[in-house]
Parts: sequence; C-alpha cells; structure tokens
Amino acid sequence: MQNDGSTNKLEQSEAAEREAAKQRLLAQAESERVPVEETTRAVPDRRWRREQR
Repeated sequence: MQNDGSTNKLEQSEAAEREAAKQRLLAQAESERVPVEETTRAVPDRRWRREQR
C-alpha cells in the first residue's frame, strides 16, 4: 500500500481544516453573544393587558 502516507496527510489536512472551521464558528458565536445580564432584564410590556380589556 503506497497510499498510506498520502492518505494520512489528507486526513491530517482535513482534521486541520475542521479544527480551523470550528475555531471560526466559536469566534463568530462569541462575537454575537449577548451577555446574560441583557437577556434576563425584565422589560415591562403592558400591551397584552390593553388587549384583554
């Protein structure tokens, strides 16, 4: 089997590409992340009360 070396290099290359893609996704998700303090803050919304009357 002469392809073992090239197959191994191909697998390493694909693994490196997957890792790079994973890091890009993690970086993008971190940049778009909303802090918990902003998501749990209560915002009064009384429109539904007017509709019920």
